[in-house]
Amino acid sequence: MTTHSFLRGQRASPCENGATGLERGFGPEELRRKFMWKERMSMRLKNLPPYLFAEIDRLKGELQRKGADLIDLGVGDPDLPTPKHVVDALKEAAEDPANHRYPSYSGMVDFKVAVARWYAKRFAVTLDPEKEVVSLIGSKEGIAHIPLAFVDPGDLVIVPDPGYPVYQAGTVFAGGIPYWLPLRPERDFLPDLGEIPDEVAKKAKMAFLNYPNNPTGATATMEFFEEAVDWARKNEIILCHDAAYTEVSYDGYKAPSILQVEGAKDVAIEFHSLSKTFNMTGWRIGFAVGNSELVSGLGLIKTNVDSGIFQAVQRAGIAALDGPESWVEANNRIYGERREVLVSGLREVGLEVAWPRATFYVWVKVPQGYKSQEFASYLLAQAGIVTTPGNGFGRFGEGFIRMTLCAPVERIREAVERIRRLRI
Repeated sequence: MTTHSFLRGQRASPCENGATGLERGFGPEELRRKFMWKERMSMRLKNLPPYLFAEIDRLKGELQRKGADLIDLGVGDPDLPTPKHVVDALKEAAEDPANHRYPSYSGMVDFKVAVARWYAKRFAVTLDPEKEVVSLIGSKEGIAHIPLAFVDPGDLVIVPDPGYPVYQAGTVFAGGIPYWLPLRPERDFLPDLGEIPDEVAKKAKMAFLNYPNNPTGATATMEFFEEAVDWARKNEIILCHDAAYTEVSYDGYKAPSILQVEGAKDVAIEFHSLSKTFNMTGWRIGFAVGNSELVSGLGLIKTNVDSGIFQAVQRAGIAALDGPESWVEANNRIYGERREVLVSGLREVGLEVAWPRATFYVWVKVPQGYKSQEFASYLLAQAGIVTTPGNGFGRFGEGFIRMTLCAPVERIREAVERIRRLRI
């Protein structure tokens, strides 16, 4: 095969004496310019908006190179350390050569048993570890892959707006068509399932929900989950519930699992992560639980695209799930103090913001005369505060910015003071 014959399945064009382009005097840069791979990206990539947090990182980088003192309240990445008993479990397991080989695709039996044990203790939900639990390389990975298992090109997928961008991305990658379901402040950011037209509900293959909610911090009642399960059963829709924030909560609130609803296992799969609960975002470990056929379908996708989670990380995950509840409570007290400082401070300077009962997000209404991107850019340029514009989460996020509690309380106080000096 001649030079570059692998490109687009075509052979290189020789001149009359058989010389390739390089031999004819074209330099590597000239040849590289001819291919212009960025313009040949797949439609599944072209149909996606720029990934929200990548753009935030780019803007942060520009200011940091100029020496700006930034207070990052943009991306939800816990700044607190992983529990010591979890780190110790990883160290011990990493020393064991038995953990150096390929892991099970669906997860170690011991890890899945620990997940089932945790669900029984936390939610009083019984799970079959072998059939109703699958390990994930973080819940984001599972959420992105579940449409590949059940959505065919042209199928409708109901996606909350505003919502975590991966719901849309996974849908588009599978060839599905997002149907946007508004989350409005007048409904406390719970969707109105009754406003979904019957023809949409009958055609939809899958729907995503997420409570406690990112980005709004809203919570759902058991009554809402019961309504959602009844609606999904009636319309034969797969219900995918992203429950990554159930354990980050305040004021005695305990978030429910959708699997606590009678009949939920007929239609639902729930995604969970150790990232937010145990400050393990970099460890990449989570799980999905629920309907055995949905879990199996997701597992089949994973069998073909990844090789499972490093077993030492799974051992650490077991230590996290079996660890003392007091550690999670102490973590939440730290976030709770930060919430008090941020929400009270923002209200004092005249911004409209609700008290979140869960998550480490604060959903802030932008001042009159601003759009989300404008206000986020203003705070970044004039006060050195990184926030996330609400429209990055969807059309109905316009008019809000999201701030996180993932910074020390002293820095949050400083952020409030910087905003106060702006006299918005």
